Amino acid sequence: MEARAYLRHARISPRKVGIVLDLIRNQPVEMALAILRHTPKAASEPLEKLLRSAIANATNNHDMDERALYVAECFVTPGPIMKRIRPRAQGRAVRVVKRTSHVTMVLKEKE
Repeated sequence: MEARAYLRHARISPRKVGIVLDLIRNQPVEMALAILRHTPKAASEPLEKLLRSAIANATNNHDMDERALYVAECFVTPGPIMKRIRPRAQGRAVRVVKRTSHVTMVLKEKE
């Protein structure tokens, strides 16, 4: 039995999210929440919300024990890229890419 939660179109680069996901992979949920709360990265706040959502899904939809949950899988894939133009000198323009992320988190119960 597993519980999933998704975060779609997060306005943060997948590379930045992946660094924080590596910290919480295979951790019990209490430890993962503590790590996210004390990690000074921009991705920590939305990932903490996502983890709390996955915990709520596990307890309410699948009747899983919250104390036995751990982060079984968590990964990030790139979302759509917003392309913007920044004016430069002598009439030129430079493209600015604003990356987005899709994050998936899977919680399972320890046997």
